[in-house]
Amino acid sequence: METEKKPEVWLRGPVEGIPPLLQPVAHTLLQSREEVNAMMMDFPEVFLWIKPSGMACPAFHLQHLAGVLDRLFTYARGEALTDEQRGDLIAEGKEAANNLDMEGLINRFNTQVDKALAQLAGTDENTLTDVRGVGRMQIPSTVIGLLTHAAEHTMRHTGQLLVTVRVLQN
Repeated sequence: METEKKPEVWLRGPVEGIPPLLQPVAHTLLQSREEVNAMMMDFPEVFLWIKPSGMACPAFHLQHLAGVLDRLFTYARGEALTDEQRGDLIAEGKEAANNLDMEGLINRFNTQVDKALAQLAGTDENTLTDVRGVGRMQIPSTVIGLLTHAAEHTMRHTGQLLVTVRVLQN
């Protein structure tokens, strides 16, 4: 029996509970989660920290996917990063600094997507153009700018992870 392939998330209709203007962000995050989970399902864990041709290793992308969502959604709430978040950023891609296996890395990403979706559901569309500072220098952005960039950046690293995984498996 062949599994029926679903259309991409954005073609499945609105995500329940997400404000209309934030649907594209939710669609992107859900699409990324589906793709990451599918591509990593049979990926040999022995390749997790391998950097083919100097590219970032799969573990880095998995760490960064979760981390970038955490950081950008923190800024969108108008909050500064915690010491733990800054430490996680520094540890991205460093095997010795992390004690996460593949399951832990994927679970961390999935949890972060869930947190992001919950934040989107609670975001008032009237705040989307509110200014938010990014980083220590408080470079100005907006709530919608941060949420959109979080989705775009997540999908960018999903694509990079896909290429890296395929190179390592061949």
